[in-house]
Amino acid sequence: MNTATLQSQTVLRFTRKKRLTLAVPFVIAAYFAYIFVTFDIAGLGARVNLDNARTLVSDSYSYKTHVTQDNRDGSLSMSIEGERKAQYPDGMAPDWVTTGEVTTVDLGEGHVVTLGPQVRYVIPGYGTVTAEPDSTGVNATFPTGPRPDFINASKNRVMIATDAGRLTITRNRAEVFKYSIGWEIFFFTLDSPYYGMGIGELAVRALDGEAGAIASAFWTNTMWRHGDVFWALFETLLMAFLGTFGAAMIALPLAFLAARNFTPLGALRFGARRVFDFLRGVDGLIWTIVLSRAFGPGPMTGALAILLTDTGSFGKLFSEALENVDEKQIEGVASTGAKPLQRYRFGVIPQITPVLLSQILYHLESNTRSATIIGAITGGGIGLLLTQAIATQKDWEEVSYYIVLIILLVIFMDTLSGWLRRKLIKGDEGGH
Repeated sequence: MNTATLQSQTVLRFTRKKRLTLAVPFVIAAYFAYIFVTFDIAGLGARVNLDNARTLVSDSYSYKTHVTQDNRDGSLSMSIEGERKAQYPDGMAPDWVTTGEVTTVDLGEGHVVTLGPQVRYVIPGYGTVTAEPDSTGVNATFPTGPRPDFINASKNRVMIATDAGRLTITRNRAEVFKYSIGWEIFFFTLDSPYYGMGIGELAVRALDGEAGAIASAFWTNTMWRHGDVFWALFETLLMAFLGTFGAAMIALPLAFLAARNFTPLGALRFGARRVFDFLRGVDGLIWTIVLSRAFGPGPMTGALAILLTDTGSFGKLFSEALENVDEKQIEGVASTGAKPLQRYRFGVIPQITPVLLSQILYHLESNTRSATIIGAITGGGIGLLLTQAIATQKDWEEVSYYIVLIILLVIFMDTLSGWLRRKLIKGDEGGH
């Protein structure tokens, strides 16, 4: 090959590489442009409801106290989140509500609402709004001048929403609610004798023999339903545990059929591998929907969905591990006169045990997260409670509570699986 030919070939190769280098970014840019147009990314900003987003975020770390007056008979009620089961008992009220012939609701920063035959809202920087609701309408009076955006008024309804709180007046009732930071009545409901007690006083009561009553009051909290929530967490963990270990027990014997060095018959090996491909090729959520139609909703359906998917994954992983075992160790066990099952037990299983345990523990940790979504479909576990709380779009502090518990559960499973791996696989006694 002469120098001119070699030079021309080199130039051609560099030209091809240069074109490829320019083509790849162009293809990627074209793909992103396609996504931008197809999914209408430009219109995303117009579809976003920032007010709703702010409300949901605010609800996640705060609560609303409702003060409601029945305009027909003048009766008054106060409750957390407007729930009947979280209603203040007679004689009990928040410290910013003063009851009497008229009820004064101090929303802070100069915002004061007075409830009675005449409803008044003093709004700093704007003036006083008054209303005398009756069968003819709200009969509201506003300060002179242009009406601000935070007031929405008609003949039969007036709503005033400020940063301090909200007042809604109709012919039949006037309702004020105020946001407060925290998760109110998280530990004890308003009718509990332990409501409002500090940690020190609770500790003294517990030492005096009331520990059981305190625990029961917390566990049976009708607003936060701690007993139901922790049972749902247990169901989620149970789904992951049964599905993962059930799949491992089924996949291990089947993996011998898919391993080349243990099943010389190609047709049998091919069939076993295709079964594994089928099981793991169908996503766990699809299995969940199919099984829920066949067996009905429930945690066991979720466990079966995890079992089917993981059987395919474990079968592939275990068969590959079996194909890489050391034959000399098996021959050594066979030389002692061991039977085939004994050869597998003492010559094969010890070699693949680290792989088995590592994969099982990893999938258990992963399935703990997956069981949350699966539970939302099958009607079991913490996933069901989470989707119900999200669907109502009412009490997002409960959504936050469930998410925190799910994260803590995942952290616990991650820590537990790491500890078990060190103990069972590496034989780490000291934790170092």
